[in-house]
Amino acid sequence: MNFLITGGASGLGYAITRAVASAYPEAKIYFTYYSSENKAQQLQAISANNIGIKCDFKNNEDILSLCRLIDTSEIDVLINNALTSLQKKHFYKTPTVDFNESFVTDVVPVLEITKAFLIRARQKKFGKIITILSAGLLNKPAIGWSVYLANKAYLQAMHRSWATENIAFNITSNCVSPDFMLTPLQAGVDERVIENMITDHPLKKLLTVEEVAQTVLFICNSSQQLNGQNIILNAGQNL
Repeated sequence: MNFLITGGASGLGYAITRAVASAYPEAKIYFTYYSSENKAQQLQAISANNIGIKCDFKNNEDILSLCRLIDTSEIDVLINNALTSLQKKHFYKTPTVDFNESFVTDVVPVLEITKAFLIRARQKKFGKIITILSAGLLNKPAIGWSVYLANKAYLQAMHRSWATENIAFNITSNCVSPDFMLTPLQAGVDERVIENMITDHPLKKLLTVEEVAQTVLFICNSSQQLNGQNIILNAGQNL
């Protein structure tokens, strides 16, 4: 199988790309990045099959170019992971334009990329879509995450449509919803808040990007019987 991992050179995406590259050494693994050039070079140094593509999700031409690559490449698994930013602001302080702009940069590109993938996958009668969501859609949401979670909720609804509309073509859509992880996007979180999270966590430790990457790999390895699912990684805190 060949892979496309968006946002695959930093944080969770970096862990996913490394896990997939280790499990599938003969596969071509395309991954997008924007500002993480050093990490992208590290991934490409590991294997000639790791192919970095600089792609700005705020640039429509970059998205169109990526869609053309999908059309001409034998990509079997699409992993939707990219995120341009994580805005943290109370809803009542958030201008409406922020919701619009975030939707255009963090949702619309996913729709365009997934559409391009589905067109090719339906021709081949095989494909897997894996979308990274958030456990915040089930748990009590973090304060200030209204923009981020609204986008994730939209993608969750789309994933259900993708799973339903395409299974007859042997194409699946599944999601992974991780709890809080320490990634570059969370760099500004107060250490006392993190300590409280660890204290309150059932396992007394935070979820790691490597644990999420292994769950993504599980879906990659699974049969097409696994479809339309959203795997929650939060130690059962929503039960």
